[in-house]
Amino acid sequence: MGAAAALPTVGAEFARAVARLAAAGVSEPRADAEVLLAHALGTNRAGVVAASRDLLPAPEAATFEVLLARRVAREPVQYIVGEREFWSLPLAVDPRVLIPRSETELLVETVLRVGGGRRRIVDVGTGSGAIALALARECPEAEVWATEVDPGALAVARANLARHAPRVGLVCGDLLAPLRRVSIDVVASNPPYVAERDHAGLLPEVRDHEPARALLGGADGLAVLRRLVAGAPEVLVPGGWLIAEMGAGQADAVRSAVVRDGRYEHVRTVEDHAGIERVLVARRGRERRESR
Repeated sequence: MGAAAALPTVGAEFARAVARLAAAGVSEPRADAEVLLAHALGTNRAGVVAASRDLLPAPEAATFEVLLARRVAREPVQYIVGEREFWSLPLAVDPRVLIPRSETELLVETVLRVGGGRRRIVDVGTGSGAIALALARECPEAEVWATEVDPGALAVARANLARHAPRVGLVCGDLLAPLRRVSIDVVASNPPYVAERDHAGLLPEVRDHEPARALLGGADGLAVLRRLVAGAPEVLVPGGWLIAEMGAGQADAVRSAVVRDGRYEHVRTVEDHAGIERVLVARRGRERRESR
């Protein structure tokens, strides 16, 4: 009786966790505490609320303490539980890949709106496989490919695609290099676009835990985007689309690179919910012209 009475309730442990996370500077302490406690209990967030008056067994309490300590150290909650939802699908994630963001769903929405009826789509630098699997699920008639240069990320993408979209063709290589002999209708990409000078100022969850190679795009953040703009017309069919995510404040520079290339038309951007120009949309011209 005495040992049982000494056990804390689920609700009490939850309140303690929220306070610890808030003190550590975590931006959403209640949500993260619920996710971690649910993971320790083998339930969902609603189950945590329902069990608030129940005693928290010692094994689950010990597991929760380990998870909580990792989050207090600002490790992303998605890496801790090993999963992130994207396009209403659970994806496995770990430090080998970026955590898919809600902004990237705008990229998927743009592809579906602009080029969803196209027959061959490639997700360049797929990372976790998020974009490719979302497009494959929404475009069952399309042939979807994904490229990835990093072996670790390739392994994560392979597992996620096998689970959710096994028909996606996954190939190892830099940007579009593996598909140089293939005609593509839509090139979609969320490339690295953080400027190297900005890396130190990122949140600890991003700076200290997410892979820098998937974040950093050179001195001004645009090195990979410029390569993508230059290389996409070599594989795009006439009238095919390049649709790429970019960072806040980069739209003017990206537009300039596209215009200077001279092989695109109907260039525009799509704003996210915060009014930030987030996605580049450019169509390859009907006539082949030499790049400048």
